[in-house]
Amino acid sequence: MNFQHRKRLILQTVDERGSADVRELAELLQTSEMTVRRDLVQLAASGLLYRTRGGAMKVSLATDNFQFANKTAVNPEQKDYICQLAAREIQEGDVIFMDCGSTVFRLCPFIKNKRISVITNSLPILAELMSSEVTVNLIGGEVDKERQAVHGLIAEEHIARYRANRAFIGVDGISLQNGLSANSEKEASTAVAMANQAETTYLLCDSSKLETNKYLRFAPLSLFDILITDYEASADLVVKYKQAGITFIN
Repeated sequence: MNFQHRKRLILQTVDERGSADVRELAELLQTSEMTVRRDLVQLAASGLLYRTRGGAMKVSLATDNFQFANKTAVNPEQKDYICQLAAREIQEGDVIFMDCGSTVFRLCPFIKNKRISVITNSLPILAELMSSEVTVNLIGGEVDKERQAVHGLIAEEHIARYRANRAFIGVDGISLQNGLSANSEKEASTAVAMANQAETTYLLCDSSKLETNKYLRFAPLSLFDILITDYEASADLVVKYKQAGITFIN
């Protein structure tokens, strides 16, 4: 496969997923990881994508918000695995909440062709779903430029006006002893508001966050109904969570 063909497939993949790592691109292109790295360097030099440690991401994500883009690029394989599992839970015609978490954002490519309604406070999610089959309801309120999301009292009042079949929320930390924790009061309050208005709440959480505690403890484990994590969660830990009454998908 020549460079022009590889270039087209790389850019298409990064555009659809938001980011991609070297290994998955090598498998897609049926070439070596060394060739992929060389291609990514050339494409980044031309301003066509943003080079990350271990892969690449869309330029728009990197320039709109470097911090958020970096978060989406952490553990991409695990996050995509989680989101594939989450997408299977969504039925045609569903109304769903999606918060501004970096894992929740990666759900977008897996729901683009579903005829559903999404209520979100995330500007990156809005941008990803604008040209899809999905109907998007953007929550109103004050824009947090750093987080690329809408937060605040007006946002929570907006959320309270709607009922959804499902809510998909992220978390910075979760532990059996202390429940859910976050690095920000804003994100915590939005997650709670969405969970309160959904029939079923899914916590999307990569295994690195299990049994970790962050700055703010904001909710007990009862806030969510189903925990979806990745295949790297230890078997012993999975057993403990299930024994605590948590419905677990991994």
